[in-house]
Amino acid sequence: MIYIHVPFCRSFCTYCDFYSERACPSAEWLDEICAEAQSRKDEIAASAAVDTLYFGGGTPSVLPLEYIGRIADACGGRHYREWTVEVNPDDITPEYAEGLKSLGVNRVSMGVQSLDDAMLRWMNRRHTADGARQAFRTLRAAGFGNASADIIFGVSGMDDEMLRATVQELIAWRPEHVSAYQLSVEEGSALGNMAREGRYSELSDEECSRQYYLICDMLAAAGYEHYEISNWALPGFRAVHNSAYWTRAPYVGLGPGAHSLRRDPDVRSWNSESITGWTSSCEVLTDAEIREEKIMLGLRTADGIPGYGRIPEDRWFTADDIIFSLI
Repeated sequence: MIYIHVPFCRSFCTYCDFYSERACPSAEWLDEICAEAQSRKDEIAASAAVDTLYFGGGTPSVLPLEYIGRIADACGGRHYREWTVEVNPDDITPEYAEGLKSLGVNRVSMGVQSLDDAMLRWMNRRHTADGARQAFRTLRAAGFGNASADIIFGVSGMDDEMLRATVQELIAWRPEHVSAYQLSVEEGSALGNMAREGRYSELSDEECSRQYYLICDMLAAAGYEHYEISNWALPGFRAVHNSAYWTRAPYVGLGPGAHSLRRDPDVRSWNSESITGWTSSCEVLTDAEIREEKIMLGLRTADGIPGYGRIPEDRWFTADDIIFSLI
């Protein structure tokens, strides 16, 4: 189970404070990623029970196809049960989509966020609603039968009807997987500055809750399984890679800012945020921290906490469940 952090973006979204750089991927960065993969091949082998490779970001679709192939080769090859690349709709051309498929990529995760052009401009997204539509058609034409689409809710200025229209159209596309994230105001983002200056006011908890359950109801009616707080899938299309995080499977994160988890003993490590020359730090988790993490991650999922079984969806997030889990 391998995660590649690609810290490059052509522009920064209004709400984002993830580590990224407005720079072109360099040969030096590529060489360092490949060298790190080689130096950690024993860790990679130890995490291979979950056979996945995931390129996240940043914006992985700014990478040349050659870079993606070289990184996969350095990690051990190009054949994985699930190989995901996150993409921006604006980067998807027929040539690029077909190139990803020919490399062996078998799953894409596309950041749609909204299908309202005014909202996309406010978010400082590079694509338009029509651009997202065309990109999804292009991915399908290239042969991708496992596609995920991300959307955002809980945004001031995004009323229920705007959100409903986005979800309704997304359902018509029939992606195999949907992720929906509530907007949060992060201190280091442009949105954080706007909030501090009084130029942005967050939606109330009640409004955010209403929008969340609107999404839940629409996707459930369309046949999507709500298997994690922010994730829905058609039968058989749960995200293998992300699901393994929630069960605390070992994983190897490569690249600046990437995190990893080794087991027996449980050691979490993370890379510094630097395009080149990054270094790694680590901590050994205590039994109490491991237990708390299992509870926290289990409460995110429909399968529940190991040993306690599945939690009915109408009891998610309730104090009674949390207290019961701590007993």
